Amino acid sequence: MVYFKFIILAIILFYLIQRMFPAKGVRNISTEELKNELKNKNKEFVDVRTQAEFKGNHIRGFKNIPLHQLNQKIKILSKEKEIIVICQSGMRSNKACKILKKHGYKNVSNVKGGMNAWTY
Repeated sequence: MVYFKFIILAIILFYLIQRMFPAKGVRNISTEELKNELKNKNKEFVDVRTQAEFKGNHIRGFKNIPLHQLNQKIKILSKEKEIIVICQSGMRSNKACKILKKHGYKNVSNVKGGMNAWTY
């Protein structure tokens, strides 16, 4: 019985740690690097926060596709362009990047720290 508790705890810890690491093939960029990328027309910018969060504050040029809607709206994104994803802290955008990679998007970047790290 004691081993069972340790196995369950290990599985939970593994799951939590795995969620924090970026997906393979996803580039992580800082908000400073993002500022240099914003004028590039060969990139798509996606904010995966809720509509209310997006309306409250967002970066010009980003389109809002809430994370819970990403699977339904994924086809509107170009597979030829790099997709740069942001959220509030970087956790949801990391998850969105994993979804994009799973759907065959090759060039995906996550903004580290998300809107919490963004300064104008």
